[in-house]
Amino acid sequence: MSNAAATTLEGISAGQQSALIGSAKLKGGAIGRVSAVARKELRSYFAFPLVYILSGLFAVVAGYYFYTDLVFFVTMSFATDIIQNYWQLLFTDIRLCLLLTLPFVTMRLFAEERKLGTIELLYTYPLRDTEIFLGKFVASIVIFLMMLSLTIVYPIYIYLIHSFPLFPLVAGYLGLFLLGCSFIALGIFVSSLCESQVVAGVATIALLLFFWIMNWNEAAFDSGPREVVGAISMFNHFEAFSKGVIDTYHVVYFIFFIFFFSYLTLRSMEARKWTGRR
Repeated sequence: MSNAAATTLEGISAGQQSALIGSAKLKGGAIGRVSAVARKELRSYFAFPLVYILSGLFAVVAGYYFYTDLVFFVTMSFATDIIQNYWQLLFTDIRLCLLLTLPFVTMRLFAEERKLGTIELLYTYPLRDTEIFLGKFVASIVIFLMMLSLTIVYPIYIYLIHSFPLFPLVAGYLGLFLLGCSFIALGIFVSSLCESQVVAGVATIALLLFFWIMNWNEAAFDSGPREVVGAISMFNHFEAFSKGVIDTYHVVYFIFFIFFFSYLTLRSMEARKWTGRR
């Protein structure tokens, strides 16, 4: 990045920080402070074209999968429940879209501020680490939901042509929401460790791919290790949602995953107090 661009980014970020502290003082309370951080992050997202590019890319790729998956089942499938099998394939494909886009949403949250030096200013404000983290987490979820909402047009289009049971669709979207929140939690943790956005984004994708491929060759393991691998892989847990099943076991897994990496992020933020790291 050029010096001029860096100066511009820093100026914008500093202005957002000032707006944040003013809003936090006016509203007060933990919810008001979290909301102030979230608004600051959202202004930062929409001030630059990245979020529009990612949303457009997500919509295009998801739309491609919607069309090609539908054509496949219309021309090739002879199953009695074509629409349910279609949702399973479509949601499985959309998870790939999320894996390739959400890491670029979370990569800047801490890495950019650390690189520009504004993270020190943020830490001087009357904000707890938990409030800073939740504000950034909420802002990322808002962007994620905005992107996911672009896919609602697909089931609406099919429903207008031919009605279908809505519960499997709701289960699939619930699974995508939990999966996306898990991606965000892991991505924020990685960003809290990095000073480079690029490194944070690539490292997040690499970790998510690890959770994806770790169960690809389950037959190579004995029953004991195979069960452990299946229990850890988040994509195994998502499969039930894609089939239209909401199982408490899988919901608890994603909630634990989100809380675990949120806890690690808070510990990473806390480490600055005894390591001298920003």
